[in-house]
Amino acid sequence: MAALRLARLNYSTHFARLSRAIIDISKMKSKIISKAVIFSAIIILIAGIILNPDAKALLFGSLKNDINKPAGGFDKRSPDSAQAVNNGGTDTGTEFPTAPSVVFKDGNGKTIDISKQKGKVLFINFWATWCPPCIQEMPSINTLKKQFNDTEILFLMVDVDDNYKKSNKFMENNKYDLPVYTAVSSVPQELLSGSIPTTVIIDKEGRVVTRHEGGADYMNPETMKFFKELTRK
Repeated sequence: MAALRLARLNYSTHFARLSRAIIDISKMKSKIISKAVIFSAIIILIAGIILNPDAKALLFGSLKNDINKPAGGFDKRSPDSAQAVNNGGTDTGTEFPTAPSVVFKDGNGKTIDISKQKGKVLFINFWATWCPPCIQEMPSINTLKKQFNDTEILFLMVDVDDNYKKSNKFMENNKYDLPVYTAVSSVPQELLSGSIPTTVIIDKEGRVVTRHEGGADYMNPETMKFFKELTRK
């Protein structure tokens, strides 16, 4: 009987050790599997960012739907740009900076220096075909343009990728009547700090009255009022 109890004890001991070993092996496998899953997810994420334009836009801050104050105190008004645009006010109590000399060209090679367009209101939109918020606001910009002629507001849709052919094709495919431009000279950070879409509004006096980072609804009634007031001055 003693021998039998000893055999049972040894069996129980070995069984317990074997169970612990199986559990330890399972934990090791789980850790290995977890690491493999995490590593695979990282690879997929990196590939997605490289291959997917929307992911690239998200990574580089192109999906900003909120409006940030311009860097370097460029817009000297107290409200931020988005609020100013959507409230239709120009904050006449503020001194606005003069537009710098920046040259853009259209598909025919015709150039335009924004510092030499006094007497016209300029609507300058920096965008790209791979930028979702740029695409989202495009219909309202197109509708806005239809409300004014070129002698009232001059629209410049500036492709930040400098790919006129691709961006103009985008306009044609979507039946937008929006003129595409590319930059000839460098664009200062006062106008474009790196985020798109960015919209810059210059009044008839050649002053930058609004700098707006992020998407917007340009058919907002107060916004329409804002542009109409600019064209009357």
